[in-house]
Amino acid sequence: MVSRRSFNKGLVALALTGLSRHIFAGESGFTSQLLSKNLAYGELVSDPNGILDLPKGFSYEVISAFGETMSDGLKVPDRADGMGCFPLDNDKVVLVRNHELSPSNLVLDNVANANNIALDLAYDINSQQQALPGGTSNLIYNLKTKRLERQFMSLIGTIRNCSGGITPWNSWLTCEESVLKASDEIGQDHGYVFEVPANASSLIKAAPIVDMGRFNHEAASVDPNTNIVYLTEDRNDSLFYRFIPKTPKNLLAGGRLQALVVIQNDKFDTRNWDSVAMQMDKSYAVKWIDLTNVQSPEDDLRQQGYAKGAALFARGEGIHWATDELYFCCTNGGEKQLGQIMKYIPSKFEGKPEEANHPGQLSLFVESPDKLTFNYGDNICVAPNNHLIVCEDQYSDRVNNKLKGITPDGGIYDFARVRWQTEPAGACFSPDGSVLFVNLYSPTRTLSITGPWQNFRT
Repeated sequence: MVSRRSFNKGLVALALTGLSRHIFAGESGFTSQLLSKNLAYGELVSDPNGILDLPKGFSYEVISAFGETMSDGLKVPDRADGMGCFPLDNDKVVLVRNHELSPSNLVLDNVANANNIALDLAYDINSQQQALPGGTSNLIYNLKTKRLERQFMSLIGTIRNCSGGITPWNSWLTCEESVLKASDEIGQDHGYVFEVPANASSLIKAAPIVDMGRFNHEAASVDPNTNIVYLTEDRNDSLFYRFIPKTPKNLLAGGRLQALVVIQNDKFDTRNWDSVAMQMDKSYAVKWIDLTNVQSPEDDLRQQGYAKGAALFARGEGIHWATDELYFCCTNGGEKQLGQIMKYIPSKFEGKPEEANHPGQLSLFVESPDKLTFNYGDNICVAPNNHLIVCEDQYSDRVNNKLKGITPDGGIYDFARVRWQTEPAGACFSPDGSVLFVNLYSPTRTLSITGPWQNFRT
């Protein structure tokens, strides 16, 4: 098992990577660069099983698959998306896994789940008195024996649980990427964030965090220093949000929802579609504006924020906290509309009046110049060596979605290639850094990946 200490030895080598890259870039500032196949972890080796190509020395195991009978008697649902990993006792971890299912997905094996759920625990049911199929499942995995010990549904009755985020108090925030409203077919409005405790032992009562707003939620990340929650939105004209809770660690108690504004650049367009407004070698000071009527019955929360000066982002997706900053993907941002990754450094007075004099800083960390470098980043996590691991989500005639690694200075490399016509999703590391877990979206597969993480080459 690889310790964090040995894993982090790679950081010394990264300084050399950054030096060579900046020399290559010249005076104009750095640009996103695909590292040589001889660097990083080396070339990908073709998987004889036709599932996932990995560098030499790395291997995977399928620990959970669509349609398997789980410990609670239900079937593993399809469309496994965002996922978080949490420590348990005795070498065990728990994965909380999203399932991005819509009411129309209540077919085939998913009907078994819907018909066998305690309906009083489901957030919503349809007109046939079936729980809506979206939700989360928990997987208890033993790092020592490398075996899955238990899996079960932990949340049900939601719609399109896309991504989410871990909290410092060991829970998973699962986000609905849907704004369907109550109708003759469903009983509740949707577009909310729900919280699932990592130590749940069975299905929990689903409760929406209404003050986090009703919109096309994608992902969430919590600053462990302030407990402020940052939120992305999967729209072409999305905003970047933060939620300041009234009571730390009690999100259901309510709070303030705000949107990011670039100071002295109201309605700033970070997307760089029509012109390059956001430069890669520049930090932008920001402020935050309060949003009202956050239940947004007309699904116009982003328009409200934009009218007040909020910045626009191109399909905000996965978001993850690093050391003192966070990173989030914008799937189709950039001049080539192939993807951006933003970096946000909070103010040392984040969420307090003093932040007006010491504002947080937003910068463009990565913008892809071509499909080989980076193509539609979605879920994202920060590895123990401070690399980003990004899941590509680009469906085309060519089966080529990858797990991309990105060094702290923006050097990009291929870490894995999916051999199915699906996307990798939910990438997350075990707390000790020894295992990378990842989902294959459909049909659901959850994989554990191990190997010589310390052997990053520069």
